[in-house]
Amino acid sequence: MLDIKFIRENKKEIELAAKNKNLKIDLDKLLFLDDAKRGLILQINDLRTKRNELASQSKNNRPTDEQIIYGKQLKEQISELENNLITVEKDYLELAVKVPNIPSVDTPIGKSEKENVEVYKWGEPTKFDFKPKSYIELAKELDLIDFERGTKTGGYRGYYLKNEAVLLVMGFMMYALEKLIKNGFTPVIPPTLVKNFALFGSGYFAGEKYNSDVDEIYKIANDDKLADGSTKKEDKFLIGTAEPSLLAYYSDEILDEKNLPIKFAGFSQCYRSEIGSYGKDTKGIYRVHEFMKVEQVVICRDNKEESDKLHQEIISLSKELHEDLGLPYRQIQICTGDMSAGKYKMFDIEAWIPSRNGYGETGSASNFLDWQSRRLNVKYKNKNGEKKYVYMLNNTALASPRTLIAILENYQQEDGSIVVPKVLRKYLPGKPNKIMTNYKFPMTNQCQNPNIKK
Repeated sequence: MLDIKFIRENKKEIELAAKNKNLKIDLDKLLFLDDAKRGLILQINDLRTKRNELASQSKNNRPTDEQIIYGKQLKEQISELENNLITVEKDYLELAVKVPNIPSVDTPIGKSEKENVEVYKWGEPTKFDFKPKSYIELAKELDLIDFERGTKTGGYRGYYLKNEAVLLVMGFMMYALEKLIKNGFTPVIPPTLVKNFALFGSGYFAGEKYNSDVDEIYKIANDDKLADGSTKKEDKFLIGTAEPSLLAYYSDEILDEKNLPIKFAGFSQCYRSEIGSYGKDTKGIYRVHEFMKVEQVVICRDNKEESDKLHQEIISLSKELHEDLGLPYRQIQICTGDMSAGKYKMFDIEAWIPSRNGYGETGSASNFLDWQSRRLNVKYKNKNGEKKYVYMLNNTALASPRTLIAILENYQQEDGSIVVPKVLRKYLPGKPNKIMTNYKFPMTNQCQNPNIKK
């Protein structure tokens, strides 16, 4: 959300931002409702003052009939105005939550992802002197992923990771955490089941409330059983990334400026309904309902220059991780039409995936400024004692499905084996150089794999 004063002072810029982000927002109506809200509050406060004065006058004496009638009139008028205020505030909030952030001046103007801009590239697309296989073929031959039984058990887009695929995924998750910890990030395993406010506050709902038609979030239907045995009816949701849980950590709190920036590295299972991707990537694990991810979240002072620097820092860490894994990638700056309402600036990292003959998104880095912190009510007190809303940023370090796809395909060999990236070998029993059909996990530390050259 944006401050209403800021909206009034920057109405034209926000209308342009909405247009460039393909959003429709009636700011005139919003400002009218804000005026109406302010007017109602003034009237209510004025009538409450009169009621208090009336009560004070009759405190030591029996009220007259006129005072009793007047008191009832005041009560009725206040009640009517309060009901009107509830309606106006509801309409106001419904519009206010949709007001977009003004994108950075260097954000490309465009209508769709087709107008995103490549700003950096590392490595060249992998070339083979044999006909390469897709990760689906490799996974079946090496018994790494079971798609059929995954669908049988988990439904559409279900899958089982097996054998070395499990170790590769857990390996690069752990490798990502280790790198982030070395760079000052606090490791966290956050709740994956959260309340409504966490998803609203982080902007994962299109409006104030969950909308099953547009929000790609899973809602949990059953109620909570409390310690005393009673039932609490409260909506709960599965997160699509650790970001909402980590951002909500300090909700309704005031932080000390000296403790900023705060950096979190969140590891979590992630759930997405993918309702907006019907018919896309229907085979394999490129687009799935659940996966694992290490997410970076940064909370800093309300300083654009500082937040831009931190934005580049978290992106650089993702780039380093791709380079450490030896995965060719490119960095894309996202245009206005491909950004959500709250984002100020956004970049994607895309790894080369041979079977797609192109790059596939492996992570996103976003700067929201104070758009999220206003929803979550996270502030800090500066050295002058002023309370300011913090700025919030997030970025994918590594996510399980597509990073695994990129490793399997880019490291495949003509004999059907897959070379294990050097930085991940320590996470596999026996530290093998390759994954191959006849490889068996060592049962003891003394076991040696005869297929691996020293």
